[in-house]
Amino acid sequence: MKLASVPITLTQCAKTFRGTRVLEPLDLQIGAGETLVLLGPSGCGKTTTLRMIAGLETPDAGGRIAFGDEDVTALPIEKRQVGMVFQSYALFPNLTVRGNIGYGLKIRRTPAATARQRVDELLAMMRLGAHADKPIDQLSGGQRQRVALARALAVQPRVLLLDEPLTALDARLRDTLRSEMNTLLRELGITTVYVTHDQAEAMELGDRIVVMSAGRIEQIGSPRDIYYRPANRSVAQFVGTINRLAGETRDGMLRTTGGAVPLPSSGALHAGGAREIFFRPEDAYLADPSSAHLRGHVESTAFLGERTRLTIGGAAPDALLIDVAGRVELARGTPVGISIAQDALIALS
Repeated sequence: MKLASVPITLTQCAKTFRGTRVLEPLDLQIGAGETLVLLGPSGCGKTTTLRMIAGLETPDAGGRIAFGDEDVTALPIEKRQVGMVFQSYALFPNLTVRGNIGYGLKIRRTPAATARQRVDELLAMMRLGAHADKPIDQLSGGQRQRVALARALAVQPRVLLLDEPLTALDARLRDTLRSEMNTLLRELGITTVYVTHDQAEAMELGDRIVVMSAGRIEQIGSPRDIYYRPANRSVAQFVGTINRLAGETRDGMLRTTGGAVPLPSSGALHAGGAREIFFRPEDAYLADPSSAHLRGHVESTAFLGERTRLTIGGAAPDALLIDVAGRVELARGTPVGISIAQDALIALS
């Protein structure tokens, strides 16, 4: 089942509520068939942006929204051909699964045979065939989420909008459905905008991620770009875990509390005389203290199954978090050496 899709362009779209600017003017281009994830903490403007794309909010004067070549800025949601899945799912408790999925088709007066065929397709796609005639209150959370998604797709939208659709589910089910949704969106090829505050969802689902903070776009890029090449400290600290090394730079080294780390050949680090650099927990490894970049001691350990996260004190002004193989066991106070992959060091503004 392939759906038609369109590119979306937002130009200087800002939003003010009762005199308070909640979204600064932003420009954003979304490719046809792309899955774009809006990622950020509560109150950062991501849902407001989604609601403007949907037609539930209008941008401040001067803002423009286009679907392909069509200016839809003043067009209400029912005329934009969008499908939307809310965090609450907003399903109709008085209708069966089939009735919920086919509701939009009924409103549009789609011929009965066509509507039934489309609903049957979606029941099969979402593995809901055995539940077609059940009332909504007899479904699990995951099944309800699939009904909401099927209902959004039934009207064959050109844009799919998802507002934190997995938030209400438990962790294991969320992981399963996230994987299923990733496969489904690739198969459908529909332009999708997905709002979340969950980094794992953003990383798995997004062709690109827009990291937002305080009503502004901090960075736009692929999941790998966002993770390995964050634009600033705000992005780095929100996406994943990151360690900070502070000290003095001299002779191509950053000298800190527990030793010295060779700086990469990046001109930005040397020319600016950077006083701090950053790295991810998985990019460091334990080494012989006599030859390691840094020396410290184990403050605590957290066994996480496939890995153990060590908190290391004394190696830098701040405690460092280091991920090692899950079978490693080290007692509190054990002296350790730490070395860091040179190409994994990050300089941030």
